[in-house]
Formats: sequence, C-alpha cells, structure tokens
Amino acid sequence: MSLNELTLSDARDKLRAKEITATELTEACLSAIDAGNGALKAYLVVTADRALEQAKRSDELLSGKGKQARPLEGIPLGIKDLFCTDGVRTTAGSHILGTFEPPYESTVTQNLWDAGAVMLGKLNMDEFAMGSSTETSYYGQTVNPWRAKGSDENLVPGGSSGGSSAAVAAGLCMAATASDTGGSIRQPAAFTGTVGIKPTYGRCSRYGMVAFASSLDQAGPITRSIKDAALMLQAMASYDLKDSTSVDRPLPDLEKALTQKFKGLKIGVPKEYRVEGMSKEIDALWEKGIDIFRQAGAEIVDISLPHTHAALPAYYIVAPAEASSNLARYDGVRYGLRADGRDIVDMYEETRSHGFGAEVKRRILIGTYVLSAGYYDAYYLKAQKVRSLIKRDFDDAFDTVDVVLTPTTPTPAFGLGSKKDADPVEMYLNDIFTVTVNMAGLPGLSVPGGLSGEGLPLGLQIIGKPFDEATVLRAGQVIEDAVGRMPVPEPWWAGEAGKPEAKAKKKAGATESAPEKKATRKK
Repeated sequence: MSLNELTLSDARDKLRAKEITATELTEACLSAIDAGNGALKAYLVVTADRALEQAKRSDELLSGKGKQARPLEGIPLGIKDLFCTDGVRTTAGSHILGTFEPPYESTVTQNLWDAGAVMLGKLNMDEFAMGSSTETSYYGQTVNPWRAKGSDENLVPGGSSGGSSAAVAAGLCMAATASDTGGSIRQPAAFTGTVGIKPTYGRCSRYGMVAFASSLDQAGPITRSIKDAALMLQAMASYDLKDSTSVDRPLPDLEKALTQKFKGLKIGVPKEYRVEGMSKEIDALWEKGIDIFRQAGAEIVDISLPHTHAALPAYYIVAPAEASSNLARYDGVRYGLRADGRDIVDMYEETRSHGFGAEVKRRILIGTYVLSAGYYDAYYLKAQKVRSLIKRDFDDAFDTVDVVLTPTTPTPAFGLGSKKDADPVEMYLNDIFTVTVNMAGLPGLSVPGGLSGEGLPLGLQIIGKPFDEATVLRAGQVIEDAVGRMPVPEPWWAGEAGKPEAKAKKKAGATESAPEKKATRKK
C-alpha cells in the first residue's frame, strides 16, 4: 500500500511511531495530485510550497523537539474552495470570485492548522455549492475515480463537494473539508465510496465559509473511514464568537465513542423513504443495513416521518431565497470580477451576468421570486412552516429511537453530462433522501454499504439526534465493520496525465488560470 492510500488514523499512528515522516506523506500526496489531477480535476489550486513548509514544521514537532505534536500533526488535507484561506485564491467554483484572495482564514480551516494539519490545496465544487454533480463549476467538471465494470465512461463524483470526494477516494489527500446545504457532503460520499458526515447545525463555525443558504449550510469532513471522520470533526468543530449561529456545546471524544456499547440501541426505519421508482438495488442495500444492525444487537423500529414528501419542494424554496439574499453582495464593486458598463447599474448587471453560471442564476431568480411582494406568504412563509413540521416529525421519532437509517441516494453515480438536457428537477431529486436532515438541522452520516451490480459504491445514511454525532458515528462504525472500507479504485486516471491531449489541457489551463500559480507560492 502506498503512503497516500493510508487512512488518516493509520497515517497518524505511523507518524507518531516515526515509521514515516510528514514530509514523505505530503510528497506522496503531491505526487498523486501531479499524476491524477489532470484527469480528475479535483484540485483548483495546489499549494505545494506551503504544504511542504507545514510538513517540515510538523516533522520537527513529531521528532520530539520543542512542543508536543498536535492531534492532526503532519496530516495532508484538501480544502473545499468554499472555505476562505488567507492569501490563497478562493473562488467557490465561480467566475465572479476568480481572482479573490481572502485576507483572513475561515474558523474551520484555522482549527485544522492549529491541530497540525497540512494544506495541499483548494478543491473543486459546484458553483456556490449549487449542484449535485460538480458539473456547474466554472473551472471544469470533476470526474469520479470510480467506473462501472467494463466501462470507460466518466461518472460524476456527486456535489457540491465533488472535488473533496474525488480527491479522498483517489488518494489525492488523506481527508478533505466539505460543506452540506442539502446533502453536499453525504451524496458525493455515497457516489465515491467515502465517509461523509454533516454535523448538527451550529456544531462547526460558518465564519469564513462562502455562504449559499445561511440557515442550512454546515461544514463537515469527507474521509476514508469512520475513525477518520471522528478525528476530522473533532478538530473542525468549535464554538466561535464570530458566528452567531455557532453553538457553545461541548463535543465528546468522538474516537473513544466508536468503541462504546451499541447493543440495545433502537434504529428507526421510516416508511416514507420507500419512494416510488427506487431501484431494487437501493432497497436491498437498505435491508442489508437493517440486517447488520439487527445482528449487532440493535432493535429495529418502524417509524413515520409524514412530512418527508414536502421536504424537497420546501427546500428548493428556502435555499434559493437565502441564496438570492446572500449573492446580492457580488456586484463588482468590492472584490472579484468587474465587467465594464455604461454606468454603475449597467456595471452591476454586466458583472452578475458574466460572473454567475446558469444554475446560480436560476436559483437567484427563484429566490427573488418567492421573496417578492405577493408571493412571500404563498411560498417562503409556507415553506418555513413545512420546515417546522419536518423538525417536529424527527423530534417525535427520536422519542422512541436513537438513530434513523435510510439510503443516502436513490441511485449510484451517473454519467458525466448524462443529465445535461434533463429537467433541473431530475437533478434536484438526487437530494431526496438528504434534504430533510438540513431542514431539521440534524447530524447525518453517509457510510459505504456495498457495491451496485455495476461495481459502483452505494451509501447508507444514518441520521441522529441534535448534537449526538457520537452515536451517529458509532452506528456508522457497525456498518463499516460489517461491510469493510472501500478500497482506492483502480487508478485509471494516473495514465491520463501523460497523454498528449491531457498535457495540452494542462498547458491551456495554466495560461487561463494565472492566479493559481500565484496562489501556490503563498506561504
């Protein structure tokens, strides 16, 4: 096994045992990025100099000289391009922020650097986190490292955190940060055979995260194992005075929680998630998860979440409404793209017209419409009432069960571009099993549950009580112990970097994205 295929927890243990160095681990990841990023397009910016400098510092601490090693000392991470990083280009996958270099650090990433982690670079994503396939990024489409048996068709890695999930699955980093507004951690994790946890709303600070929908956005990690997710979340989470929605509530030792008693827990199975048209493979996966929990000594309880059917339409009113408000700040005046115009109003219009992609424009228009006079009560206010009912459904369910088990997605990963001409609602349906968690502000985990008939990863979702990430992860560990961790897929992408067309694309990309070069030299 190569160094960059290690899990985060295994790498941590080897670093502390002095079997490997942080520099060796970082160089292995950088080599993997150099070999595979041309084909996968997971990274938008690679901060090689900064990574090697941080790794050198970690090696000094790991050697026992000076201060004691920190929890994530020397672990190389990828950062979703939604998190502001001081002096390093941050675009949120959008043209309108193409040259933006923040003069400050997000709280989540600062927590990771304080824990000793190493920054490899910034990861691709759907523009402003609006998408389920990472096909809306202005900087190109990320490709899933997994392929169906006997096929060379490129598949989507999910979204909006597709760069994060692809990089982790392909071994281009040890773990990655991600964000989840309606499933953008859990759905890409399911598509790539990785682990993704969305913590309770308020568990991780949103300070320094580029906003999509402020009442729904939440940071979390994508990793290769449940233990890795526990270690990452432990470092990322904190109370933050700079974020008024941050919750001052202690986080237990999540790694220790993985070994706690599981027998006797009650697992809820909601009948409303057996939706029309769900494939037999997904239904069989769900039954497999139920059986795993039953054999582990849990009690299976049938429950009802009666307002589940209304979650997706309510979400696609609330989220665009908040996006419409949040994205009003991008006007070409203070930072990012500025287009020429006859006057200031024309400059606003030209900047936003050229700077935003089609999906972002669609959601801004929807959001503006539902917030407009005469429609606020009919749409937005009603959607918020539905949101309260969804939260009440879960509250009632958690009076009788400890966690809820559902599938993560209705299908495995689909072909890149296969939904290009489809109704947008078809793409939105990818979030049918995940949006309820965001609407209710609950913690949700996607853990690999097995492979489809075509050899593609499938995910199981575990939903927990507010601020009970420990039990959610413990339940996820039971699934992982039974199924096993997903391997790194056969690296078909490694050979792509050497092909003439790939080299030509790489050269063209370097010319078009000059700010990336500057960002890599930032210390």
